[in-house]
Amino acid sequence: MGLSNDSNIEERNRYMIAGMGVDALRAWVRNWALPERCVLCSTPGTTLCGPCREDLPGWHAARCPVCAHSSPRAEVCGQCLAHPPRFNRVSVALSYGFPADALIRRLKYASDLALVAPLARLLFQRVADEARPDCIVPMPLSRQRLCERGFNQSLELARVLAAHLELPVATAVARRIRDTPPQATLPLDRRRANIRGAFECDDVDGARVAVVDDVLTSGATLNELARALLRAGATEVSGWVLARTERA
Repeated sequence: MGLSNDSNIEERNRYMIAGMGVDALRAWVRNWALPERCVLCSTPGTTLCGPCREDLPGWHAARCPVCAHSSPRAEVCGQCLAHPPRFNRVSVALSYGFPADALIRRLKYASDLALVAPLARLLFQRVADEARPDCIVPMPLSRQRLCERGFNQSLELARVLAAHLELPVATAVARRIRDTPPQATLPLDRRRANIRGAFECDDVDGARVAVVDDVLTSGATLNELARALLRAGATEVSGWVLARTERA
């Protein structure tokens, strides 16, 4: 199902609104009431115009089909061949560079929830033709981080994706049970140990799961959540991620 199918817009909007948090709903109402403008160049009529989308970093990048790092021939990279991750594959919309990184930071740290819809649209366009999972699981935040921020950006992205893909969002399946230092503050070689044992999951016996997150760096967090989901009975875990950092 495509986002441009006007005959189903009203039905999808009702589905999406029903699952929104209060802040996300306010942002949606504000966007609905005001004329749409591109979040980058202010061109009227769309939240992200075609030319700006085409210029976003990594939009046309060939990537490793497992970890989604840039790969000139879209082949499995050496890292994944040597050390296969617990997840099956990752699909990303962008590389984490300007201006995509600035938009994501505005969403997360400035609570600019008006960006949820255009950013989710980018991820939708990347995964729309992929095999559908049985459910979407947003990357969980710790209780402390959720209280500080007031919302989970991965959950807000997942709700919009789920509305347009007609998939359930399993909001309670995965929980972060340990509050750990942010992965971005740690050297790459310490991130796996930092996140080990941070998640617990309810039974998902036989389910194919897509984990939605905003940024993928080392892949340690997604790998650890995939480990927990597989222990809980998932048969397949993929990552749907808005942006990916690139190896130096």
